[in-house]
Amino acid sequence: MDYRFARRMAEVRASEIRELLKLTQNPRVISFAGGLPAPEFFPVEEMKAIAVEVLERHGREALQYSTTEGHPPLRQAIADRLNGTADTHLSGQEVIITTGSQQGLDLCAKLFLDEGDAVLCESPTYIGAISAFRVFRPRWVEVPTDDEGMIADALEERLAHTGRVKLVYVVPDFQNPSGRTWSLERRRGLLAAAARHGVPVVEDSPYRELRFEGESVPSLKALDPDGLVISLGTFSKIFCPGLRLGWLAAARPVLEKCVILKQGADLHTATLAQMEAAAYMGRIDLDAAIGRIRGAYRSRRDAMVAALAEHMPPGCRFTRPSGGLFLWGELPPRVNARDLLEKCLARDVAFVPGGAFFPNGGHGNTLRLNFSNMPEERIAEGVRRLAMAIREIMDGEGAAAEREAQPAFAGSGSAFDREEIPCR
Repeated sequence: MDYRFARRMAEVRASEIRELLKLTQNPRVISFAGGLPAPEFFPVEEMKAIAVEVLERHGREALQYSTTEGHPPLRQAIADRLNGTADTHLSGQEVIITTGSQQGLDLCAKLFLDEGDAVLCESPTYIGAISAFRVFRPRWVEVPTDDEGMIADALEERLAHTGRVKLVYVVPDFQNPSGRTWSLERRRGLLAAAARHGVPVVEDSPYRELRFEGESVPSLKALDPDGLVISLGTFSKIFCPGLRLGWLAAARPVLEKCVILKQGADLHTATLAQMEAAAYMGRIDLDAAIGRIRGAYRSRRDAMVAALAEHMPPGCRFTRPSGGLFLWGELPPRVNARDLLEKCLARDVAFVPGGAFFPNGGHGNTLRLNFSNMPEERIAEGVRRLAMAIREIMDGEGAAAEREAQPAFAGSGSAFDREEIPCR
């Protein structure tokens, strides 16, 4: 049958990361691809007990339909936690529960975007946001971004001279994919510019609590006096991604519209999962659990940084983030990351080519590496294999002179966050 799909489907494509993860199910593969949490930290035994408790005490309620906004005790628990970890001043009434923060992106896109509207974003930006927004056929306007966030003059110029700007989308803490974290000055500058132009800001914040070192910076939501910021969060990186629980916090007019849109999408997020999460937060020391996760991820980051410094050829540059799940890399200009991926998959190593994180294309010599899902010894071996594949391509291209000329460190104005890893 010749199906007549909607025109918007021409813009829709499969997630490169989700498709790549299908190839990494083989246990032999050392995967630096998806942003997968370490499963050994999932609270399996605690959740067994909590599931029994919830069903014994509230079984009929837990298995029934619920309100679209979400389970009230969970909404309040999230607001209380954000007030402590993100410096906000929220009530539970200002939070709705979503089916993962990905649904929050979908709701924002449905709420604001008509075909041809402009979305301003970091360069690079989160591939999941590109996928969620692309359905509505917006124009992507990438704002030059350095170690501290969007460059203020570039942001102001694009806000002033781009027609039909509907949203600014940012990941200000340990950004996916770059690992960079915005400075306080840049956060305030973004909010001031957005207020001048009357443009809402979507703050996507799944990694904020995964800081390994340094001082925390207030969230955009905490700095927002005008109700411009729509804040998205998730339990996926700090608790259990399989529960598919996230949240959206926003001013009441935005929240009310999002509730209507969510009613048309899924009626409400799973009641049982919400009640289990609320019970977990009431019984378990979530701060201690996240602390254990942070400690493991810090060690894995350090293992990856050390392996990159030992094995990578000159001309390769990688970031050293102070939190989150990812390192970002730039290869010599003549090394294409998609070609490199083919060679790496043959060596049972996977990563995500960086070009997928630029909505307007280009940057084929970049890549994203995840360090959260592999133990230190497999990280070291995977980086060794990755470096071998890079050297093979560089030697095959006759790029010896070029790689000698490339600096091992990014210079002033680099698009990389934090300190760079020198490669031999």
